Amino acid sequence: MKIVSIVGKKNTGKTSLTVKVIEELTKRGYNVASIKHSHHSIEMDKENTDTWKHKQAGANLVVGVGSTTFFNARKEHDLNRILYLLKHFDDFDFVIIEGYKSYNYPKIITSPNVRDEYTIKEVNSFEITPEGVSELADLIEVRGHDIVDTLFANNCGFNNGETIAKEIRQGNLSVDDLDNVHSYMSIDGKVVGLNRFVSDYIKKEVIGVINTLNLKDFGVSDIGKIEIVIPNENTPQNETKSKCTILINDKDLKINGFTENIVSNSIKGMISSIKTESDVKLIDIEITNIKSELKNAEINLKTNNHDVEINEFTSGILKETIYAIITSLKTDEEIEKINITVEEITC
Repeated sequence: MKIVSIVGKKNTGKTSLTVKVIEELTKRGYNVASIKHSHHSIEMDKENTDTWKHKQAGANLVVGVGSTTFFNARKEHDLNRILYLLKHFDDFDFVIIEGYKSYNYPKIITSPNVRDEYTIKEVNSFEITPEGVSELADLIEVRGHDIVDTLFANNCGFNNGETIAKEIRQGNLSVDDLDNVHSYMSIDGKVVGLNRFVSDYIKKEVIGVINTLNLKDFGVSDIGKIEIVIPNENTPQNETKSKCTILINDKDLKINGFTENIVSNSIKGMISSIKTESDVKLIDIEITNIKSELKNAEINLKTNNHDVEINEFTSGILKETIYAIITSLKTDEEIEKINITVEEITC
């Protein structure tokens, strides 16, 4: 998803230019979304309609569904929150924003007095020709980019979203050069950036769990986009330190501290959901006989050196998820046996 905003002072042709850009991108076959920002109140419903009455009665969000669908929220939401939610609606190629001049997205300006470091082009909206609109769309194709905090390009020496966005705006870096991020996350309405390793790790771990479910019972034949909402229960972050050892086919797998922390917390999270013991300090997991069918592999689980009995469903989840975790670490060896030990360290 590539985002570009069109900004300028009042009566400088922002809307007419926005319309022309949307028309050109749509003509090129792109799936386009748009966002309009105004400093004035925008009413999406007429007085005395049913949905208007819903809002007057106190509903904070009213959804009207007919030949079209509209959402009418009582409060103004942060732009990044809106952009993140657009990812749930459809696979948009471009989001064209009219307004929001204070945000850090590539900007096409219609008046020189709003120029800033994010400006990629100044346009006279009243005089621009069809050829000029086409050239502008060409520029948007190469200088637009996704939500800033989701941009990663570690292979190119960049690990900061703002720096990456600047390089794209200046034409020094292409979106095609960025890491292929598979997963997106929002916590309490704030977009959390996930680099390639973490996004791939989460994707494989979630799919590992999903593979154990009877999806056809819910009308799902193929897995396309997965959306998960976890309500906030004010669970405190686990600040304990853990040492994680991974053996693949009885050979030690070297991992850095960052990866060790991720794997440790994932394993501890899975085991805590099984509710084995109230205070688990040591976890040992062994999966053997991993061949063509993972479901036929054998799994043994110990907590605090005690054997834990698990049913077939739980063992299936553990096998699928742990195997997904290991494959996300990009080990090249054919996996026949996995041993993982997670031990809590007293700081």
